[in-house]
Amino acid sequence: MGDEKLKNEAMEILGLCQVLPRLVVFDLDYTLWPFYCECRSKREMPSMYPHCKDILNALKDKGVKMAIASRSPTRDIAETFLDKLGIKSMFVAQEIFSSWSHKTEHFKKIQLKTQIPFDKMLFFDDENRNIEAVSKMGVTSILVNNGVTFGAFRQGLTEFSQGPTPSSSKRDKKK
Repeated sequence: MGDEKLKNEAMEILGLCQVLPRLVVFDLDYTLWPFYCECRSKREMPSMYPHCKDILNALKDKGVKMAIASRSPTRDIAETFLDKLGIKSMFVAQEIFSSWSHKTEHFKKIQLKTQIPFDKMLFFDDENRNIEAVSKMGVTSILVNNGVTFGAFRQGLTEFSQGPTPSSSKRDKKK
């Protein structure tokens, strides 16, 4: 279970935003947990990065939908870990499959399933190539280095609420 104080901190971060995403999408490996699934066994008990469970619980309490977009050759292990952590039911879509291309395939499937436009989504991932590819689809995308922390969460919500299009920020710089 998450620490109530940490969950309250996540709720405070959400409360600071006037506009929330309709869907928050998470990668798994090195984003929600500190390992690659294919390097682990289903028999193990996984752990998440310290703030992740509280962030997930706060999003759930606020009614923000969540999904998973993860490239993994061991979907069975990922799903087992989601079950063991008690978070599998929190996600309205779970796109976990091996892919040689970018995460755009995952996002197309998530969008078809949820009917939520890309510009109403927020995405967290630890790989820059995924952030770049998904950003081009119109999704606010945040690169994380040590999992989804409160700092990364705050950054994501802030960037989401400021709205899309890098072209508008280029115009602002010229003024």
